[in-house]
Amino acid sequence: MSLKAYVRKMRGTTRGSPPRVSNQEVFWSWIGAFLGIGLVGLINQAFFSETDLALTIGSLGASAVLLYGAVRSPLAQPRNLVGGHVISALVGVTSWKLLSADPWLAQAVAVATAIALMHLSRTLHPPGGATALIAVIGSEEIHAIGYYYVLIPATLGPLILLGVALIVNNIPATRRYPENWI
Repeated sequence: MSLKAYVRKMRGTTRGSPPRVSNQEVFWSWIGAFLGIGLVGLINQAFFSETDLALTIGSLGASAVLLYGAVRSPLAQPRNLVGGHVISALVGVTSWKLLSADPWLAQAVAVATAIALMHLSRTLHPPGGATALIAVIGSEEIHAIGYYYVLIPATLGPLILLGVALIVNNIPATRRYPENWI
């Protein structure tokens, strides 16, 4: 491939922006995200605020976008949601434990390895990359809990979001969730 052809690929396509969704779709996306993230935050406040464990992590916000805003996306399905976070958390914690002397290397290994393992296990969930990165760049409390990070927040958080998605995404006739379980 010539350099000109390579650079031309960076212009994108002429397909334009995605179509706007209906107001009903916006409403249900808002309701799902509000209830899902609200429930994670409420449980975090009620049960984990006095501990070193934290149920609320930023990558759950990105998961909420997929679960409630892109319901039919393969990346939003239960296998991807839970598997992606769990695999990425395991990789992130392990990367920190092995490579904390070189944080930049731990970060790069965590995200790259999480992506590779999610691909190989058919659990690709983009917020998983953030879950792996948080395990490396997180606070001393995150580092201190070690592999408990895999359970709380990386397993429990997505399971709470999944429960809300199962309820909310099946209320309107125009939505169905999940598309598949495995």
